[in-house]
Amino acid sequence: MSEEPGWLLSPERAIDLIVLLTVVEAAVLAWLWRAKGRGIAPGRLLPTLAAGLFLLLACRAILIEAHPGVVALALAGAGAAHLLDIRGRWR
Repeated sequence: MSEEPGWLLSPERAIDLIVLLTVVEAAVLAWLWRAKGRGIAPGRLLPTLAAGLFLLLACRAILIEAHPGVVALALAGAGAAHLLDIRGRWR
C-alpha cells in the first residue's frame, strides 16, 4: 500500500475502479440475458464494452508512462473492437 494520502483517489485507481465496474456490469447483463431472456445479448454487447475497456487501458498506460507500444496495442484493440461493434450493428 502506498504511503501517499491520496493514493486511493489517484487517476490510475479511478480507471481501475471503472474497469472493475464495467466487468461487473458485463457479468450482470450476461446473467440477466441467460437467466431471464431480457436485455442485450452478450455477443452484441461484448464489442461495445471491449472498445471502452481498451480505451481505458490506453489511458491508464499513458498515466503510468508505459512504453508507447503498450498504448498503441491498447488503441489497436479499441479500434478492432469498435469495428466489430459497427459490423454487428450495420444494416
